[in-house]
Amino acid sequence: MAWQQDEKRIAAWRSIRTESDLLRLQRELRRNLLIMIGGLPTLRTPLHARITGSIPMNGFHIEKLIFESLPGFYVTALVYVPDERGAGKAKKYPAILVPAGHAPDGKDHYHALCQRLVQRGYIVLAWDPVGQGERSQFWDAKAGKSRYNLICAEHAVLGDLAYLAGTNLARWEIWDGRRAFDYLLTRPEVDSNRINITGTSGGGFQAIHIAALEPRIKVAAISCYITSLPMRIHNRIFKDPDSDPEQDLYGMISNGVDNAGLLALMYPRPVFVAAAVLDFFPIEGTEKTFREVQQLYARFGHSDRIAMTEGYHGHEYSDANQEAAFEFLDHFNQMPAVRTLAPVTQMDAKQLQCTSTGQVMQEFPDAKPLTDLIRDYYTARKSQPAESIRQLYFGKGYPEIRSWNVVPYGNIAATADTIAWESSGSSTFNDITIDRYLLHHSHSLVMPLIHIHKTTGQNTRWLLWFTKEGKAATNDWAEIVTQLNAGYDVISFDFRGLGETRMPYKAVSEDDPSLTLMDDSQAYANPLSSVLADYVYNSLLTGRPYFLQMIEDAEIAIRFSRGKLHADSLSIASDQESAILAAAIASTLPAVSPGPHPAVDVMKWSELVLQRRELWPIQYLLPGGAYIR
Repeated sequence: MAWQQDEKRIAAWRSIRTESDLLRLQRELRRNLLIMIGGLPTLRTPLHARITGSIPMNGFHIEKLIFESLPGFYVTALVYVPDERGAGKAKKYPAILVPAGHAPDGKDHYHALCQRLVQRGYIVLAWDPVGQGERSQFWDAKAGKSRYNLICAEHAVLGDLAYLAGTNLARWEIWDGRRAFDYLLTRPEVDSNRINITGTSGGGFQAIHIAALEPRIKVAAISCYITSLPMRIHNRIFKDPDSDPEQDLYGMISNGVDNAGLLALMYPRPVFVAAAVLDFFPIEGTEKTFREVQQLYARFGHSDRIAMTEGYHGHEYSDANQEAAFEFLDHFNQMPAVRTLAPVTQMDAKQLQCTSTGQVMQEFPDAKPLTDLIRDYYTARKSQPAESIRQLYFGKGYPEIRSWNVVPYGNIAATADTIAWESSGSSTFNDITIDRYLLHHSHSLVMPLIHIHKTTGQNTRWLLWFTKEGKAATNDWAEIVTQLNAGYDVISFDFRGLGETRMPYKAVSEDDPSLTLMDDSQAYANPLSSVLADYVYNSLLTGRPYFLQMIEDAEIAIRFSRGKLHADSLSIASDQESAILAAAIASTLPAVSPGPHPAVDVMKWSELVLQRRELWPIQYLLPGGAYIR
């Protein structure tokens, strides 16, 4: 799906003939990007910036800064300032924003990078992203740590709630960066025409998004992030399974943006890409994306404003890559040529702490958690018209399953519009028969399905039954027998990626060793780092959420049941944890009704947002789900 969407984007880009065409594309890309993050705040509220301390260094000093990017939303930052030399008029310095990548110590992790930049003559501002460093959102004061790891796990909790509210964690990360830019404008020693940005990994993600949406940024140097998202989809489970919801904007590929679009939004400003050959961001994708955008720059006479370097190493902003990036930054900021990296001084984390407590949520009584901002975002919009599940399902991306053919399997891959069934045996227990089938569909997907019925074949009612794990298993047998005795034939199946179609692989988190202690079943579906979570996030990039794909699987099972087994109208039932999916299927697919099960509380997406629920089954993530009535 992703590659097909990428081909459409490339075909559209081929129509760019003039610079006006490119600028028109930029407007479309910017509009799509803003929609995908849920827009940005419209009011630049007072920063209430305060310096809480200063550290003298050799030739520069470090100021400890706290500001509010939104009222009560505190940002902890470090400002690296060259010491003034000589008399006369105060010197104006170029400045660089340094958003932090995924590291538990946030801004402190990039202390060496910032020291090297300030010693080249830049004022440097580095800050903690929300959920890292001094900005934990789930801090346990008694234990002295977050309830989740401060690398990616807090982002997973926050980002999943943001999706439900129709926005993205990136919205607030980008806004923090834009307000950091605003703060630099208040510094008299900063040259407002020479404010730049650089970052690596998650900092590279933030840097290119901030630069794309803040046109006053002069130069961007992006490390260890740029690639081609279809390639990233392919390798993430094996190379980097930890959840990063902010990096998976809903529709990023299907809306024709991808990383190439982010780079194109820099045009004609200078942009530098630093890459690592052994990175988990595929280097082939980096080269492909860079070439696409480089050709646009060259076509309109700006080939000197885009450059790339790649080092033969893993995921890091290596010394060699830093040297190349700094030379690029220096050139476009009219700085003296420097061929070496300055020495750095290691410092204790306590020395760099901006708050007295080490956490803004402990420091300020009026500190507002991001979960409250997400809730407020939703409540401000909840009265607006919203699509139903049915409208979403049959809207963009629906594969027209209702018109697919149901045919016997012929030992060749099923075409996109065919359900090819294959019998895989039967078993009989007392007066109950279980017929097993494999349904081949969508070129290469296979759905295991079972038809459970009385051997007398007298039942006239049909029940679609499943659990959060997939089709019925031995521990569900008592419930299945109850339904058979009530006069139902039971159809049960595995959703793609669950049951027998689960990938036989345990995604191992590099960020949190405790996650590896889970059993295989728990680890497979863990919302903080897992194979299933990556399936979900990958699906969002294509604009067809996994939750809707699960409804597709139910429709495929129903089409087969009617075409081959001659099932009439079906009821649907599930275990309690899957009630939200069962209700969605019943309200979406025609001639499917709720089944004979006790009344259960169906999880509501709006309640998850309002209650600020931290963890819930990742397969039920649906962007904008909180607005569905």
